[in-house]
Amino acid sequence: MFTGIIQELGKVKKLKKSPQGLDFFIESKKILKNKKIGDSISVNGVCLTVIKITGSGFQVQIVEETLSKTNLKDLKIGDEINLESALTLNQTLNGHLVQGHIDTEGTVENLNGKGDLTIHFPEDISCYLAFKGSITINGVSLTISNLQDSTFSVALIPHTLQTTNLKNLKKGDKVNLEVDLIARYLKNLLDKKADETKYEFLKDRNLI
Repeated sequence: MFTGIIQELGKVKKLKKSPQGLDFFIESKKILKNKKIGDSISVNGVCLTVIKITGSGFQVQIVEETLSKTNLKDLKIGDEINLESALTLNQTLNGHLVQGHIDTEGTVENLNGKGDLTIHFPEDISCYLAFKGSITINGVSLTISNLQDSTFSVALIPHTLQTTNLKNLKKGDKVNLEVDLIARYLKNLLDKKADETKYEFLKDRNLI
């Protein structure tokens, strides 16, 4: 579990194909304090497991399933990536609850000089989005400031632009999106409640 508050900008140092998918060697310093093999780190919003630690960074393995559903497959050597350590029980929750499980990729429509970022999103996540609701973009916890049928916007303050890789985005870039955890569970509960009013549900239980 994470908060969506980025702690460090790392860099892709090396990419290596593996039988499982792809090994990432990530250059970092701050994020590795008190870290050990097996710990989780959010990389561009994706929860990954540390398999090796060196003096200049760490290594993670990314399977084909994760590559196919996230923008990690588009990264190149030298690219900046957002890093966050897993949430601890004594830590302040400054963002919102983030699982590190990417729901889909969005596409950048525009990032203007004022920090207004507009993202085009797939229709299947529209039910989880709300005006002033939470959304995670490349691991960054943000608030939706404008919501349309197929796009939403967020306002990036100068601090966020300075400390995350969102400042590097341009039109057409893919970003990792994770919807709000509470919205996901509410949708699931409401769908089950709706099923309880269906004829087949009532008939199977001899209620009609």
